[in-house]
Amino acid sequence: MKLQQLRYIWEVAHHDLNVSATAQSLYTSQPGVSKQMRLLEDELGVEVFCRSGKHLTRITPAGEAILKVVGEILGQVESIKKIAEEFKNEQKGDLSIATTHTQARYVLPKTIHRFMEGFPDVSLHMHQGTPAQISEMASNGTVDFAIATEGLDHHSDLIMMPCYSWNRCVVVPKNHPLANFSGITLEKLAEYPIVTYVKGFTGRSKLDEAFETAGLSPNIVFTASDADVIKTYVKLGLGIGIIASMAYDPIKDTDLVSINANKLFDESVTNIGFRKGTFMRGYMYEFLQQFAPHLTKDLIDAACYRHAHRQEIQPLFDGINLPQH
Repeated sequence: MKLQQLRYIWEVAHHDLNVSATAQSLYTSQPGVSKQMRLLEDELGVEVFCRSGKHLTRITPAGEAILKVVGEILGQVESIKKIAEEFKNEQKGDLSIATTHTQARYVLPKTIHRFMEGFPDVSLHMHQGTPAQISEMASNGTVDFAIATEGLDHHSDLIMMPCYSWNRCVVVPKNHPLANFSGITLEKLAEYPIVTYVKGFTGRSKLDEAFETAGLSPNIVFTASDADVIKTYVKLGLGIGIIASMAYDPIKDTDLVSINANKLFDESVTNIGFRKGTFMRGYMYEFLQQFAPHLTKDLIDAACYRHAHRQEIQPLFDGINLPQH
């Protein structure tokens, strides 16, 4: 059994069973990948993939179990590389982050700018996607950190820590009836068509829960994952917008009025997650604390310890007042 063979089956599984695409991504030949996969299966005595002719059709039950262990092995290999890098040069390396548009556009810029000034020799890579995609990238080791409000609890191998809390505002054009309305309520919002986030994005679940608890059925006419898109269609008169408060910029959004909706919806919490067993380099600790000042090295290490021993992590944060955005 060779490490290369394990990497091949892992990459094939994460390239939709497309051997050709896998070979291209690994800068090798398709026949070479296929041959090594077969040699590994022959050695193990079980098939990792089902086949129809020359095409892979699905992962076998044995393959699912094997790939889970392979993911852990490859994760440990990456940790070995990071350990070596840390001892060679603690100021140099790579940091990859997966997050949503809202985080990338409105929250992370200041942190990233400050971090890169302090660590100019660290290459930072950002991936954007849905919360489900983000958590999958962290779980399979594609990225170091995943930052999102929803979806990170789908993978039990992720260590999740709360970073900050936030709430929502209602945005309307300046000539809208609600622009000068005081005492906004859910009932009042339900009278108008609503433009807001897609389900599963940016705390959308809290919005739905609030209306459901109040016995209201909001008229949601348009959804998007991008707050800038939501604001664009609000300006066009499609409806009133409900967005994260941090996504309203009073300097740039001068043609919109923001109405505080903190009392209408429960706060949402944005979390950062990373895969268990991740070797935390010095600059990774630094990034976490710059993003969320309460995430000290001691607290992060305590969270990792509790996760490894199947203990609840949340009690570590119960006495902490999270920053608000």
